[in-house]
Amino acid sequence: MKTIDELLAEGVAGKRVFVRADLNVPLADGVITDDGRIRAVLPTVKALAEAGAKVIVASHLGRPKGAPDPAFSLLRPAERLGELLGAPVAFAQDTVGPAAHDAVDGLEPGQVAVIENLRFNPGETSKDDAERGEFADRLAALADAYVGDGFGAVHRKHASVYDLPARLPHYAGHLIATEVGVLRKLTEDVARPYVVALGGSKVSDKLAVIDELLGKADRILIGGGMAFTFLKAKGYEVGASLLQEDQIPAVTEYMERAEKLGVDLVLPVDVVVSPGFPDLKAKAATEHTAVDADAMPEGQLGLDIGPKTGALYAARLADAETVFWNGPMGVFEHPDYAEGTKAVAQALVDSKGFTVVGGGDSAAAVRTLGFDENAFGHISTGGGASLEYLEGKTLPGLAALED
Repeated sequence: MKTIDELLAEGVAGKRVFVRADLNVPLADGVITDDGRIRAVLPTVKALAEAGAKVIVASHLGRPKGAPDPAFSLLRPAERLGELLGAPVAFAQDTVGPAAHDAVDGLEPGQVAVIENLRFNPGETSKDDAERGEFADRLAALADAYVGDGFGAVHRKHASVYDLPARLPHYAGHLIATEVGVLRKLTEDVARPYVVALGGSKVSDKLAVIDELLGKADRILIGGGMAFTFLKAKGYEVGASLLQEDQIPAVTEYMERAEKLGVDLVLPVDVVVSPGFPDLKAKAATEHTAVDADAMPEGQLGLDIGPKTGALYAARLADAETVFWNGPMGVFEHPDYAEGTKAVAQALVDSKGFTVVGGGDSAAAVRTLGFDENAFGHISTGGGASLEYLEGKTLPGLAALED
């Protein structure tokens, strides 16, 4: 891939540069609750603006159904980008229509515009190559060069990610170059012991990456709701906890393969349970207690790994030279069920190895629980993209940037 450094060396003064960013940030009542993805694209946008480019930033937000929807407008992320840049940012209320062209035509060298949510146009996410291509043609008319820097979207075969780079000189932004460099450290000549911690709700979301990592990781630690399918496969009762019974055969095969390969696949030895799911908004404590993982009370719902498991996982992480963590250990949004996730995060902070937080809810947990982001080797901006890269899949957005 050519990088933004090569584009800057070629000269961008007065050129229109389209930056495919990832401004897909969480919003609550119109307030951005985590601006990490906006901050992640700042180095690229700043570098282009300071070099005199006319910068057009584009992104998706949420999953609108191919039509304008005020609930998914990029106006607030655009305003936040301007605040972080310390300079006004123009905002176009459409993607390829008159407002977008007016906003771009009005840019002076060094200025930035954000166009409206790309997914307001059905061509962005269409599975029809011609429809996607037509939208990409219209986006290409706005710019002279393309910089891909939305790592959180590179696993999507969307018009702005996959089709547009083919229509313009294309380069990888600082964020994508960094993300790819980190992922290579997790897949090529890995420093060992290599420990992977996987959590989240559904085991089905992680089966492919477990399958790939069984031949590469030294230890795999399992937490979150997905752990209960593993525990059930071992013959334990899991009460009312989240369970994907249809995945038990696959999970059983993975545990058997791990044993044959000498991979230490570690499951919770205790869990924190409650009679029901907590009210996350009220933060009201529900009755909860830690019980042994092989003796869950009937009707109880497992919501976190227990303290013994937290200590066990911290010990398994202590000597790691490389760590990849994706997925919280419990319902970290509620303080009663955040201790397991805190224990894993603290173990990464304490580690002397290279630690990677694999985006998504793990990255949100790090920020929500008050950890210093600089204490980790890298916090990815793309959970799904990171997982698919580790699964060995070809990511359309990265393939499109290659020459």
